[in-house]
Order: sequence, then structure tokens, then C-alpha cells
Amino acid sequence: MSNLNKILCEIQTTLKAHKGQRNNFGKYNYRSAEDVLEALKPHLTKHNVTIQLMEEVMDMGGELFIKSFATLSDGESGITATAYAGIDLNAKGMSKAQATGASSSYAKKYALGNLFLLDDTKDADATNTHDKGNSTPTSKKKLSKDIIAKMKDAVASGNKDQVSSALANYEVSASQRKEILG
Repeated sequence: MSNLNKILCEIQTTLKAHKGQRNNFGKYNYRSAEDVLEALKPHLTKHNVTIQLMEEVMDMGGELFIKSFATLSDGESGITATAYAGIDLNAKGMSKAQATGASSSYAKKYALGNLFLLDDTKDADATNTHDKGNSTPTSKKKLSKDIIAKMKDAVASGNKDQVSSALANYEVSASQRKEILG
């Protein structure tokens, strides 16, 4: 096992990221990307490693997504994890910049969570029902015939991995997934 892998393993098993934010509407606490970074910094100093966050905006099937990369580096090599978040440019009460920033923050948080194995099973923002009585997340969009067609085109253009990740943002049946991804 490389030295960087040993460092990552130690950070993954000892990092505790406090849920320092509060959603008063849903009545739950959650952690932001900034909360994760605050908890992470002492580990970076201890192990003499750095974290780099990078992003790109992607168009997948006519939908915009932020793809976030979190890379742990010792200066010679790096280990990277990614995450995607859809951008809702029509989000009520948000400008385009705010909607993009919200998606950016979300993607960063989950890229960091993927890299450092932060436990999301107890994270209420993933399971909150806003007192609607069921445990299914309500943020998934319906998959229209137009979006299916655009995603099939994106797969045909060689973007199968990106489309597969983007499908997590939609209500998708097994037959639709097979139709889109082949």
C-alpha cells in the first residue's frame, strides 16, 4: 500500500465532520462543504498533504450539471473522487448565480464525502420528507421522453459514465435505465 493510501485510510477512519448547518424548514442539521473542509484541515497538516477542489459544468442530455473533483495529494501523486449535482436555473427565488453556487456547494460536499467516506446514511438532507410521511427523497425529477432522447444521444457520443451518474437525479425505472444506457 502506498504512503498516500495509508494517509487516506487514516483520514477516512478518523475524520469527523460536524453537521454545523440547520435547515429550519425541514428541522434537521446537515454538513456543508465548508464544515467538511474545517474538520479536514488538521488532518492535512498532520499528514503534510493537500486537498484540491476543481469543477466543470457539463451539459448532459440538455441538462446542466456541476462535476466536482476532490483530490488528495502528497505532492507526487493524488487520489481523486468525483460527484455530480444538477443545476436548476429555474429554482424559485434564486438567481442563476445562486442556483449554480448551490449546485457547486452540493457537488463539492459529495465529492469530499466520496473521498473521505463520510457517512451520509444518517444525513437528513438525503432522506428528509419535510413531514410528508414517506421516506423517498422528493428532489428527483420525472424523466421525460425528450430527456431520455437527449441522454441516449449523449451515450452514443461517448458520455455513458456521465449520463449514468446524471440518472441519479431522476426517477428512473430499470427499463428506462436499460433503454438509455443500452
